[in-house]
Amino acid sequence: MIQTIKKVIYIFFGFIFMGIGVMGIIFPLLPGMPFLIIASICFFRGSERLDNWFKHTSLYTKEVEPFLRDRALTLKKKISINIIADAMILISIVIVDYWWLRILLILIALFKHYYFIFHIRTIKQ
Repeated sequence: MIQTIKKVIYIFFGFIFMGIGVMGIIFPLLPGMPFLIIASICFFRGSERLDNWFKHTSLYTKEVEPFLRDRALTLKKKISINIIADAMILISIVIVDYWWLRILLILIALFKHYYFIFHIRTIKQ
């Protein structure tokens, strides 16, 4: 019973993240690829049939598969992902009242930039 509920929740969130990923493809400021990766993970844990279906869609083959295979992004994708993530972190820094949490958020942002610069290769479009 609990396993069935977990699978339904994973499938539900898989479709939610897939929808956000599609919006990210349509709207250039919102990065779609990270949400499609999360959707893929959710479908993998929720349903083998939906996982196979998702991995054969053009969304997966064009957006997710090249990143997982090459561990590389175009400069445009790197910048858009970082801008959106930095905006969310900045909003969080402004909202929270605890100084230690602000420092933690700044450290997370710095680590994110370090990781994107030194661990994810940049490829030409």
